Amino acid sequence: MHNYVTWLRDSSPYINSHRDRTFVVMLPGDGLEHPNFANIVHDLVLLHSLGVRLVLAFGSRPQIEERLAARGIEPRFYRDLRITDSATLECVIDAVGHMRIALEARLSMDMAASPMQGARLRVASGNFVTARPIGVLDGVDYHHTGEVRRVDRKGIGRLLDERTIVLLSPLGYSPTGEIFNIACEDIATRAAIDLQADKLVLYGAERGLRDEAGKLVRELRPPQVPAYLERLVGTYQAELLDAAAQACKGGVRRSHVISYAEDGSLLNELFTRDGGDGTLVTQEQFEQLREATIEDVGGLIDLITPLEEQGILVRRSREVLEREVEQFSIVERDGLIIACAALYPIADSDSGELACLAVNPEYRHGGRGDELLERIEARARKLGLKTLFVLTTRTAHWFRERGFEPSGVERLPAARASLYNFQRNSKIFEKAL
Repeated sequence: MHNYVTWLRDSSPYINSHRDRTFVVMLPGDGLEHPNFANIVHDLVLLHSLGVRLVLAFGSRPQIEERLAARGIEPRFYRDLRITDSATLECVIDAVGHMRIALEARLSMDMAASPMQGARLRVASGNFVTARPIGVLDGVDYHHTGEVRRVDRKGIGRLLDERTIVLLSPLGYSPTGEIFNIACEDIATRAAIDLQADKLVLYGAERGLRDEAGKLVRELRPPQVPAYLERLVGTYQAELLDAAAQACKGGVRRSHVISYAEDGSLLNELFTRDGGDGTLVTQEQFEQLREATIEDVGGLIDLITPLEEQGILVRRSREVLEREVEQFSIVERDGLIIACAALYPIADSDSGELACLAVNPEYRHGGRGDELLERIEARARKLGLKTLFVLTTRTAHWFRERGFEPSGVERLPAARASLYNFQRNSKIFEKAL
């Protein structure tokens, strides 16, 4: 029960921030056949019930392969794209139509365990994607394999305004009535860009992306993606990563690569601060070190109050924090202040005091204290300060390991020495800048 309550409290900011946002979710055909698919449907319906404007793009590659095999047709590919001749197109239409109907049926179920029990959930699909043929490439005719020409942004927008879930199949249509087979990743990416979606969620078999050491890569910027693509060339993860980066370059704020095999991966990725087992590709910095503003006072209070209650930090009232907030540098992680430190120039001297260095207990092993110390020292040098003092009761060794030397009250400038609290008996350290 405690874990449930904690999770619900921690997720509440995301419930509010996701409401009325547009999410495009891409689920490949392999994911539709996975045993976890029923749970994914529940999670998607839950998103809808929380006010998310939901567009679901689905694929059907294994279903197409199954129908080709049944008809004795050899699948053909060039540059990782299916060559869709007339016989193959019939299998594509059969597979896509079957999957669309199956999805609509799933989303229509009134299950006791569903967050939409008792409510009628509307689903719409149609000719939202206008396509054009890829044509002949390197002498190879792709026939009915196409690419996205445009997405019916206004039509989809009207349906989303009416609280309808929109399904996008991997088919596109030309103004002359032709049908084209399109990669679902391309449709999802283009739809996210054209709809100005807040998020693109891409399901794959893997739990996000791994570096060469096998460690999960939690966050990337679009310029970092090419290096990973070189290592992942020829894999489906490379396709997902490229789609995520293209979406961000096109204006989508955040793209997530998650696993359809992991139960709850969508909810963990979207409703927890550190995400689940997915990889985030984002235009903006997920975690940033910056100077504090008056809007940060509430977050600073939440961070330092527990340490004040333990006697580790000197108690500061809201009024004091509001007055002194410009002295603080902070580390912000997705809207949460997880670390802070303040620099107070000491009057009538060329010295300053480093004060109120605090890091959220859940983030104390990521080097954020060192980042803040470097920031404070840089600020002090910019102000022309020559010496940095720190007074501490619990972290003397941490400061000594970072070049601070033991000092005493007699070394403090007069303006600071007169305020020294002998009852608190803080140890004094100094560092030449």
